[in-house]
Amino acid sequence: MPSRLRRPWRPQLTRAEMGRGWVFFALYVLVFPWVMGWIQRSFHGELPVAESNVVYYLLAATLVFLVFWSFLRHGIDLLLDWLPENLFAFLTGLVGAGALHLLVGLIPLPVENPNQFSYPEQFALAPVATVVILVLFMPLVEETLFRGLLFGTARRYSRLLGYVLSVLVYAVYCVWQFVYAYGTVDLRYLLLFVEYVPMSLALTWCYDNGGSIWSAIALHMVLNAVSLASTLPH
Repeated sequence: MPSRLRRPWRPQLTRAEMGRGWVFFALYVLVFPWVMGWIQRSFHGELPVAESNVVYYLLAATLVFLVFWSFLRHGIDLLLDWLPENLFAFLTGLVGAGALHLLVGLIPLPVENPNQFSYPEQFALAPVATVVILVLFMPLVEETLFRGLLFGTARRYSRLLGYVLSVLVYAVYCVWQFVYAYGTVDLRYLLLFVEYVPMSLALTWCYDNGGSIWSAIALHMVLNAVSLASTLPH
């Protein structure tokens, strides 16, 4: 009877999905944030930030379903067919992310993570909108793009390459906007990428070893919920 410990990797995205997906990836990373910022500046601060962010991520999530529908649908089948493997990948990813986070926390950094201050403010102003964005929409969109598309594409050629690209690109993506957050360019904020390496590595591990993008999405939801809760006053 063949072993089920390691499944051969098979591409889960169709060529059409990959083509559309990379266009969407470029728009999501490079264009959408600037458009959203321009819209908010155009209203001179009168546009409710929380509600507009919900609309922004709702549109992004809708586009993800339209672009990656067959991939996400197939992911449900993989989740059910390989449920023990996906549960194992989820749990080990959760534990691994926590352990690595504690180790990374020992590294002295020249700047503090702005999310430590922005999350409590956002939650105080709009708790439901903050939870919806961080715990529902962001994991769905980002896992589909950074694990499903980026890792899945690179994994076809090299597992190591897939890990390196998925982990580092996502970690840098999480902090690049901090460089411009205070009206000046401060490249020291790029060093904060190390704080996101444990999470990014755990999510990549979860998808690679579980096989379904939905286990990585679920893990991302839990990690974001924990991250939000840790910043709130007790």
